[in-house]
Amino acid sequence: MRLKITLEGNNGVPYQPNKHAVQGFIYNMLKDTEYGKRHDEPRFKFFTFSDFFRDREGRLTFLVSSPERGFIETLYSNIRGRNHIYIGKHQLALVEIKKFKVPLRRRFQTGSPVVIYRNARENEYFKFHAHHDLRFFVERLKDNAERKYNAFYGEDFALDGPLFDRIIPKLRNNGKLDVYVKVVKNGVPFPVIGSNWELLEKERIGPHERKFYRFLMDAGLGEKNSLGFGFLNPVKG
Repeated sequence: MRLKITLEGNNGVPYQPNKHAVQGFIYNMLKDTEYGKRHDEPRFKFFTFSDFFRDREGRLTFLVSSPERGFIETLYSNIRGRNHIYIGKHQLALVEIKKFKVPLRRRFQTGSPVVIYRNARENEYFKFHAHHDLRFFVERLKDNAERKYNAFYGEDFALDGPLFDRIIPKLRNNGKLDVYVKVVKNGVPFPVIGSNWELLEKERIGPHERKFYRFLMDAGLGEKNSLGFGFLNPVKG
């Protein structure tokens, strides 16, 4: 399930607000609810949000998704009716908030960079320009997806075959795939490294796999989903 949040602000509002500030806004909207301690739980958070984009009228918009209907319903209830919200130090006018579902498709594209750890203990991110290992990337994506799904549903699901049958990267203007996102936490900046994808396609999703891919579409792909990475948009076709 998803939320679409549309905002307006003054000219000082950055096009891409700091992801940690957006995460803080979401957690703040969940205070004093059954999800109020989600931030402190040592487990997957089971939500993600997209990068900000401009709509046709130039307003800031972003999407929040989660496989937990109650999470989205609670967030929606605590945001709607407000005239303004705060993301970091920026006051933004709330223009519209809308909750909706999207149909499951066989094709996806990313709405925020996909992040994978090369070595989580050493906080080392996978980088295509340095590691040159597509097999590692896709295998780690699949492993992460299965672990999240099984943690959420309490199952022991294992996908038969690859997570995606066709993948097409979205290259930057310099021809590189890696995206460096500066995240600021408590005034200290740190980089998160990921990649964007024009197409992630599964040729056939069997009946027993639909629940898995629907979960993945809502929970996000890869690591650091609750910090706004790995957001997936279904694509017609």
